Amino acid sequence: MIFANKSFFFIITIIIIISISFMFLSESQPIPYPTKLDRWQLLQSNIGISAMHMQLLHNDMVIMFDRTDFGTSNISLPGGLCRYDPYDTAVKFDCTAHSVIYDVVSNTYRPLKVQTDTWCSSGSVLPNGTLVQTGGYNDGERVMRMFTPCGYGETCDWIEFPRYLANRRWYATNQILPDGRIIVVGGRRQFNFEFFPRVQSNIRGFRFDFLRETSDGSNENNLYPFVHLLPDGNLFVFANTRSILFDYRRNKITKEYPEIPGGDPRNYPSSGSSILLPLQETYNPNKSIEVEVMVCGGAPKGSFTKANKQQTFARAVSTCGRMRLTDENPSWQMETMPLPRVMSDMLLLPTGDVIIVNGAASGTAGWENAHDPVTRPIIYRPYDHRFSVMSTSARPRMYHSSAILLSDGRILVGGSNPHIYYNFTNVEYPTDLSLEVYSPPYISSIYDPFRPKILNYDKILNYERLNILCFSIQEFISLDRLSVRIISPSFTTHSFAMNQRMVVLRLHEVAHHESGPYWITAFGPSTAEIAPPGYYMMFVVHAGVPSSGVWVKLE
Repeated sequence: MIFANKSFFFIITIIIIISISFMFLSESQPIPYPTKLDRWQLLQSNIGISAMHMQLLHNDMVIMFDRTDFGTSNISLPGGLCRYDPYDTAVKFDCTAHSVIYDVVSNTYRPLKVQTDTWCSSGSVLPNGTLVQTGGYNDGERVMRMFTPCGYGETCDWIEFPRYLANRRWYATNQILPDGRIIVVGGRRQFNFEFFPRVQSNIRGFRFDFLRETSDGSNENNLYPFVHLLPDGNLFVFANTRSILFDYRRNKITKEYPEIPGGDPRNYPSSGSSILLPLQETYNPNKSIEVEVMVCGGAPKGSFTKANKQQTFARAVSTCGRMRLTDENPSWQMETMPLPRVMSDMLLLPTGDVIIVNGAASGTAGWENAHDPVTRPIIYRPYDHRFSVMSTSARPRMYHSSAILLSDGRILVGGSNPHIYYNFTNVEYPTDLSLEVYSPPYISSIYDPFRPKILNYDKILNYERLNILCFSIQEFISLDRLSVRIISPSFTTHSFAMNQRMVVLRLHEVAHHESGPYWITAFGPSTAEIAPPGYYMMFVVHAGVPSSGVWVKLE
């Protein structure tokens, strides 16, 4: 009888949870994300380096690196290798690694050798899957580095090309272009841009006075400018408080947008973040794609000086601005986050929602310049403008932390060294060498009945052509709640996920044979301006629940 009662209450509990789940899945009754269904998990307590920069590669490995000049790391170079660098301030003869490759599937890592200083550098992945990494500090400021993915047991490593870049690239931003080239924008005291592969006709780069105009002098507040490729082929560039539509082919500003309200800087060292919201391919050939950007967080003007000189830590900015660039007269629509945030990372989830993670509630970027770590992520739903505060991480992630989306829908988080050097004692916030992963609520097994499982698919995704995908599912709700999305993996550092974008594909047909799988035919992106060529994670999303992603190559 006791067993029967326990079984009864267990069944009732499951019914209640499933009922709540259907509420969560229903867009007609928007509710906040259920926090008790998300979770944090420590993957590695020590990977030897602080993950200041991260890039997911198409073999589900993540390349990470910090900087070479702040002392020995906690992981040795393989085979007795060492590096000598007279520019390094702490240790000139160093036998430790400052880069690792992490295998998501096996939860293991191995050291890599990077010779020149990668501090505050930038990166993009070429269409063939090779990471091109640009700039850094001192001997690394004009270096171009390449890393081509290989199997975990293989020994691929960094290849470096000294003095390849036309200008010093420290705190610059990279963006992949429709033709597969990379544009490298700005950097400290660099009011210009250049391309990879480099343009021999102008080895000094191209002037970009907008960056000079948006600099706050010594405090700058326009480093790591937010750059997004738009479907019309132009670039959206945001620096400090201003933003423009930029035709990089003609080196011409074609439009200046309204200044973001409030006057608070959003770029480094005030370090807000920005995202290009999902692009929805239209079924109407006469209607253009709606394009919307979002900018969140930052620090009030003057915060860097107050923190750096006076040890006074101003409250971080709590506002987000959204602007639909395709409106006839675009304007910022301001919203308020539940928590103020500086140095946070913004990532697109497979659902099209936005996660905001890491950062602090006061101060700015820079050594010892921030207090009050914010350890609770926020998930924002663009369609109903709802913020949800999620579960707490045990680890503060402040200056030099980073985060990326994995192909299984989880968020990999690492880094944080809010003071100079590898320092683990006698500091308020020690250097953090750990890796942890955040699982949003949609990962919960409660949603497994509604979760698509991709069984077969075209590994090559062609522009404007039909592509086939097959998936199974236990409980199918509605065709209206079904979509196929591709997401480009980001190069994340210093609160900006470079090259990140999501495109929702046009569905042509969904077929289902009784007791069998579902078959989808979907059109590839219409143009390379909508989605540049290269590797993407593809997800099937059903009633707000995403499948695990699979890798496709768009060409």
